[in-house]
Parts: sequence; structure tokens; C-alpha cells
Amino acid sequence: MSNPNPEKIPFTGYQKLVIFLLTSTFFTVILDFMVLSPLGDIMMKSLKINATQFGIAVSSYAFSAGISGLLTAGFADKYDRKKLLLFFYTGFVIGTLFCGLAPTYELLVTARIFTGIFGGVIGSIAMAIVADIFSLQQRGKVMGFLQMGFGASQVLGIPFGLYVANSFGWHTTFILIAIIAAAIGLGLLIKLKPLTEHLSAQKTTSAFGHLINTFAQKNYRIGFFNTALLSIGGFMMMPFASAFCINNLKVTDEQMPIIFMVTGVATMAAMPLIGKLSDKVSKFKMFAFSTLMAIVIINIYARFTVTPFYIVLIINSVMMIFIMSRMVPSQALTSAIPNPADRGAFMSINSSLQQIAGGFGAMLAGFVIVQKDNFSPLEHYDYLAMITSAIMLFTIYGVSRINKIVEGENRNQ
Repeated sequence: MSNPNPEKIPFTGYQKLVIFLLTSTFFTVILDFMVLSPLGDIMMKSLKINATQFGIAVSSYAFSAGISGLLTAGFADKYDRKKLLLFFYTGFVIGTLFCGLAPTYELLVTARIFTGIFGGVIGSIAMAIVADIFSLQQRGKVMGFLQMGFGASQVLGIPFGLYVANSFGWHTTFILIAIIAAAIGLGLLIKLKPLTEHLSAQKTTSAFGHLINTFAQKNYRIGFFNTALLSIGGFMMMPFASAFCINNLKVTDEQMPIIFMVTGVATMAAMPLIGKLSDKVSKFKMFAFSTLMAIVIINIYARFTVTPFYIVLIINSVMMIFIMSRMVPSQALTSAIPNPADRGAFMSINSSLQQIAGGFGAMLAGFVIVQKDNFSPLEHYDYLAMITSAIMLFTIYGVSRINKIVEGENRNQ
């Protein structure tokens, strides 16, 4: 969609505060999940586990988050969104702390499941808050700022987490994330205003009925299906990124934080621009272009063997910019599908499918990847790139349908 005058709707002071709070929340939730990838090589060697077991550890969070989202979807529009966000964010903090205290692989998986139950719902609540507070013409820019949480996790969180893990052990990384998240939770408690306007639009008192009604709407199902495809493709290569760099490209442990820091800086710089272009030009065109560019780059990258560090650094940065550039316009369009009365349930189901599909992708990757021992190169990483590319092509069609739905609804208003 295009909007010729997006700048005519400036952010208020409170909207800017909400963006900061939600971006900070995204930072910790994304960091908690993303840090598993760069810590993957360290954790597999420390816990003496193989690629399949590590894939299960990654997917355990995703599956529990998905199930939790489905179970809570019917209640998502029944309460003040601020109270829901605080409840689940508190559980996320506790779960992350448990991850840092887990002494064995089995307890780590248990802690990841607990964290996923709470952490997996936070994104959907935040998206519902964005849709409540910001107009569609503002949401591309808002999504760009929220995705800066991803970039910030790479610039600040992941390099620091790797440094801490190398110096004090991977457990300390999760403990520090829990401490930072607790401070952000206090900010949400004090500064975020109650969000209850959606309560007056409720048509049913049954949580189960609300859930079924949300599933029953065709346009909603199109959004759900496309979200699942986006997640399967997005999660497949991610869990083994650090192991591929270290064991195949021969990047050193000391160089890995530099990769994540430079990639994060590039992503942070690009996301607000992508958000503005999505609002000004076309969300769908931005998505399609970014997807095609991402497909080209990941297939080149996945076939690298031992590679000079500066090339790895450049390719990683460009690849992540295009991958994340897909998320900004697609999330902005998807947020425009549900009616206000259904936003919480829609976002919860959408987040659940995102997590479950992502968990499936991570688990599938664990079965595709072959590694003879913890120090040998990964095999079949290029297979993952080809599977991911095929799924990405389908998402272009899916987002085009969502774009038509949103345009049709705006014309009817």
C-alpha cells in the first residue's frame, strides 16, 4: 500500500514513549531467543550435545510459545493489554533466569519450555498495542523502530553475551538478560497507560467462542498461513549460523562478536529507513524486493567454504538487512487485517503459528544438518538455503493476497 503523505501524522510524546518501551521489550525477548544461535557452538561443546539435540533445545521454546499463544488467544481481548503484557513479561523474566541456572541439557530444555510459555505471547500483545495506538499510515515506521530491537540485540546484546559466555560461561549470559528484562518490566509498570478501549467492542463472553470466531474468518486464515510460511523459512538457517561460521568459514570465537555487532549496526541503521519507505512507497513491493534479494544472498553464502573474514562480515550484514526488511512491511500489513475487537486473539494465534512453524523449521534443520563431531564442518547447509528459498517465494504470493485484503478494506471504509 502507498500513502502519499505519511509524514502528516506525527508521533505524539506518549507514542514515542510507547515505541521506546516496546522496542526495549522486543530487545530482551529477541535477545533471549537469538542468543542461542551465537552460543550454539559453545553450548554444544559444553553440554556435549549434537546438532539434533541443539535443534530440539531451540524448537522447545518455539513449540511451547506456540501452544501457549493458542491457549491464551481466547482471553487476549478480555483484559487490559497492559496487565497482560506485564503478566507474561514477568514469567519471561523468571524463565530466562531459570535458563541461566540450568546445570544440564535436560533442565535447560525444561527452562526453555517455561520461558516460551510466557515469552511467546509477548510479541502478539505488543503488536495488538501497536495496532491500538498507531494508525496504519504510521505502522511501517513503528515496525521499523521495533525491529531496531533486533539490531540492538546484535549490536549490544549478542556481542556482550558472547564475551560473557567466553569469560564466565553461557549461564551468565541468560542471568544478565533476566536482570535487564526486570528493569524494563518496571518501566512498563510505571509508564505504560492501561489499554481497555477494545473491551467495549467484545461481542461474546466465551473465550472459546472468541477463539473459534477468529479462526473462522477467511481473511484471518490467509494472514495465519502466510505467517507460518515466513517463520518456517526464517528459522531454518538461524540456529546453526554460528556453528557454520566457526566450523565451515573458520571464523574464530573472538571474531564472532564483531560479526554480530557490525551486522546489528547495519540492521539498526536500515530498519527505520525501510519502515519509512514501506509507508511512503509500497509495503508489498518492499517485501517482494527484499525477499528476492535475500534468496540470492543466502544461496551464495550457504556455499562458502573457508572465507576471508571481511567478506563474511559484508555478506552477513547485507543478508540480514534484506531478511529483516521483509519483516517490517509484512508485519505492518498483517496488523491491518483484524478488526479492533479481534486484535488480541488474532495476534495471539498469529504469534502461536509463527512460533510453532519456526520450531518446526528449527527441528527440521537439526535433522538436515550433519556434523561428524563438534569440531567438524557442517554438511548440507546449502540444502537448508534451497529449502528456505522455495518457502520464501511462496510468501511473496501470500503477502500479495494480504495487501489486496487491506487495500479492499480501506476502500470500503
